[in-house]
Amino acid sequence: MKAACLTGKESIVIQDVPVPEIGPGDVLVKVKSAFVCGTDVRFFLNGKAGVDDANPRVLGHEFAGVIERVGARVEGYTAGMNVAIAPNYGCGICDLCVSGHSEMCAASEALGVSIDGGFAEYVRIPEAAVRQGNISRIPEGLSFAEAALAEPLSCVFNAYEKIGIFPGDTVLVIGSGPIGIMHCLVALMAGASNVFISDISEQRMELARSIDSRIRTLVAGESQLPEFKRLTNGKLANLVITAASVGAIQEQAFALAGQNGRVMFFGGLPSGKSMVKLDTNEIHYKQLLVGGTTRQSLAQYRKCLDLIASRAIDIRPIITSEGSLDDIVQAILEARGGVGLKRAINFS
Repeated sequence: MKAACLTGKESIVIQDVPVPEIGPGDVLVKVKSAFVCGTDVRFFLNGKAGVDDANPRVLGHEFAGVIERVGARVEGYTAGMNVAIAPNYGCGICDLCVSGHSEMCAASEALGVSIDGGFAEYVRIPEAAVRQGNISRIPEGLSFAEAALAEPLSCVFNAYEKIGIFPGDTVLVIGSGPIGIMHCLVALMAGASNVFISDISEQRMELARSIDSRIRTLVAGESQLPEFKRLTNGKLANLVITAASVGAIQEQAFALAGQNGRVMFFGGLPSGKSMVKLDTNEIHYKQLLVGGTTRQSLAQYRKCLDLIASRAIDIRPIITSEGSLDDIVQAILEARGGVGLKRAINFS
């Protein structure tokens, strides 16, 4: 089979490799659609510990496909099922796993990160992931590409459930990439009255507005705070979401939040750059709540599949181009450069 293998810094090679063998508890999935994520971009630009020419890694943790084969002990899944795969799975026995948060397990593994993922024609889903329920049947009428986007959307949904969005809220999302736009769509679904997106790129913000005209834009920079005060009659935001991996954005978030507001740190910062300056008086005197989230639970993943299938959230406009596995490096460079939103990597 063909697979896009990370072999080092700025090195992804399309290789012919054996189709994975599966054990009695494993499932083999034929990948039909996959997407590049910021994690893939980071591994491409910086490399990954333990990965080299002799030890390549197939990236890709946003993907969906068709079950090709199931192991002899597998129940509930059969060949021919259309499925989407949540990438993170845990040990299955720790307190976090049994509470439904296997994605936070200290021994967690992740397809496309710690083991081979979806930038290949076939991917093996290990028994531990099969038993925990990481394989979800795709609802009828949903395309493979749409189903694959349940992964990033469920990360966004995790933030929504953690920090809360309520009818009538004013929400400001900083960062107008695919994730930022998904945050806006979830906020609108939740009943927010005013949803703003802020970025230095007016072109990206207009792309957000073209997806939903209810999304209002705010140019980032020195004039951002006074302009936001004007637009909100001085009330500022009930909720500020940082959807870009820039420390300065986290520093600015508290000034943009109103009294009794909330701040959600969604975009993580690069290693070595996560120490930022915070005006803690903004938190204290405004009575702000501050939260952070990462990944998603399996329940959130399945709920987002249903939200996409019902069109409660229309994810289709997020897909702005398509390509093949041979286009994977181009897709990564486009994601890095902010070109379009999501390029679907489709397989025959």
